[in-house]
Amino acid sequence: MNATWSPEYSKLAMIYDTIMDDVNYEVWADFIDEIIQVNHPDPHSILELACGTGSIALSLDELMCYEIVATDKSPDMIEIARMKAEQQHSTVNFRVMDFLDIDLDRTFDVVVSTFDSINYLHRPRDIFKLLQEVKSVLTPESLFVFDFTTPKNSIRSIQFLNNEEGYAPGNYRFFRKSSYDPDNRMHYNKFEIEKLDHQENVLETYEELHKQKIYTLPEMLDIIDETEYTLLAKYDGFDLVDADESSLRITMVLQCPTIQL
Repeated sequence: MNATWSPEYSKLAMIYDTIMDDVNYEVWADFIDEIIQVNHPDPHSILELACGTGSIALSLDELMCYEIVATDKSPDMIEIARMKAEQQHSTVNFRVMDFLDIDLDRTFDVVVSTFDSINYLHRPRDIFKLLQEVKSVLTPESLFVFDFTTPKNSIRSIQFLNNEEGYAPGNYRFFRKSSYDPDNRMHYNKFEIEKLDHQENVLETYEELHKQKIYTLPEMLDIIDETEYTLLAKYDGFDLVDADESSLRITMVLQCPTIQL
């Protein structure tokens, strides 16, 4: 049976929560909340970009101190996020939206993008575009908090991600091939997703290829230096300690004083 190539995060949406089962979203949300409380005097509203199936937003909502709008480019991911929100009686407003085309007529105290979503932007000019779009929903005190992974993280993670396989609810089976090209600093995750019947016969097969550009800390700092943003902090991993070139995952905290007209 030939596989059907699918857009990023379409068929993967059906197995996403399974492949991310080892991620502690509550700890991650607590870390984001700590960053916000340290760097913003009076936060009330959050916009999440590239929210996936909504786990971070839903965990933040449990803190009961934020109004949250969470967005993702994938309608399939947002559909699952909305189902999870209904089950949890959450007030998070989930919307389909490309973070390179932010179409919201309001501002937020904090804009957040986690889990290396920015690594899906393969050129500095794409990151510039994102930073410009985010400015449209900021006030002078607002924060933009995002993370990215570094080459050290890709090199280390291959041993855990490559040849991963498993089953997901809805009679899905999946296989992942993960590879890293150090010369071009591109990380590839190829997923083969099979829809099974109750006897585990394969009904349909889909493939998705996910490509991430892996940036170094100096590269990201150079990009930010060319914008109107001020770097408030760069955190290593999930601690409020300063990141450096040995960090695996880096969370950036930016502020842009420019008032949008």
